[in-house]
Amino acid sequence: MALQISATNPEHPALLLELPWDVPLEEWPEEYLVPLPRGISRHVVRYARAGSEVIAVKELAERPALREYELLRDLDRLGIPAVDPLAVLTGRTDGAGAPLESVLVTRHLGGSMPYRSMFETTMRPATMHRLMDALAVLLVRLHLAGFAWGDCSLSNTLFRRDAGAYAAYLVDAETGDLHPRLSPGQREYDLDLARVNISGELLDLEASGALHPSVDPIEFGTEICARYQGLWQELTRTSVYPAGKYHYIERRIRRLNELGFDVAEMQIERSSGGDTVTFVPKVVDAGHHQRQLLRLTGLDTEENQARRLLNDLESWMATQDDYAPGDPLAARPEVLAHRWVRDVFRPTVRAVPHDLRGSMDPAEIYHELLEHRWYLSERAQHDIGLDTAVEAYIAQVLPRARTTLEPTAPE
Repeated sequence: MALQISATNPEHPALLLELPWDVPLEEWPEEYLVPLPRGISRHVVRYARAGSEVIAVKELAERPALREYELLRDLDRLGIPAVDPLAVLTGRTDGAGAPLESVLVTRHLGGSMPYRSMFETTMRPATMHRLMDALAVLLVRLHLAGFAWGDCSLSNTLFRRDAGAYAAYLVDAETGDLHPRLSPGQREYDLDLARVNISGELLDLEASGALHPSVDPIEFGTEICARYQGLWQELTRTSVYPAGKYHYIERRIRRLNELGFDVAEMQIERSSGGDTVTFVPKVVDAGHHQRQLLRLTGLDTEENQARRLLNDLESWMATQDDYAPGDPLAARPEVLAHRWVRDVFRPTVRAVPHDLRGSMDPAEIYHELLEHRWYLSERAQHDIGLDTAVEAYIAQVLPRARTTLEPTAPE
């Protein structure tokens, strides 16, 4: 037998050949290894260095190694958050010529940690809830792509913060199956496995004293199912919005916000029957909206103001002809955001007379105008334009608010 390397990049085989493939993985010398936290695995897994890259090496039989390699490549093509497959090596033998198991090589996800390692740090329950939200997002995205994981657990999932967002990544695809579409039964089975695995690992951490005392492992395992179901329903129910009903889109965004999720991306498909809107959710860290809005627009606001303005910006961008997420030739988000500030935000704020603004800053004024437009659109059951909302706000709301805030004259 001869060593065979199947790689996604022609540069990787030369780098990989420097590693001791004639030695069983659990016996590799320390000089090749990188000490990084690992989850529980049924296979031997080690982190090593190949050139300037840190790689994860998993030892398993040839057939499952080849199958998992192809599945990870499929997930990469589908844009699913998962580790990058680099190579699969077969035909390994030791120094005496005895066969060794094949290995799957993936790129280590920089700045990531296994979920299990995160929970071993006795983190606060609020942070744990956000981590579970990110895991629910991952499960939903996998199922939307037709992928049944079959072994979702804290050990098989990586966590990483990405520009303030909480993101979960699939690590182990060995038990997975990719289908054109998953049936409700397949999704429920996959979700039930996740519940059992997560509760089991949390119970294990509780027994070792690593889990926060306020966390109930069984309730936490059940919670991810509830979060998943709510998110799945909100994302997958088909709604076609007629022209002039954009406040319906805002209603959907509000419901996602109430579930604890934000909109990472929104796509609108136009047709003669109306606009079909697709949302991609994300879980964010505290202060994320402030940082994101400041980066895109230069507006320095409070967190809730920033969330509201970013939702409006995202909705506005989705209506622009040169908005195409993922298209390198389309306008960059920063360009569109600058256009929104110039053509929408500033003219709208300037329409409010200075003597009626009181102590409100521009971001608060715009936030109030958006809320009033939402109220008017819901009451009228059709989209009220921003200009109309501004006129109504100036005429109806601001005078009343000013009267309420003015001090009463002494008798």
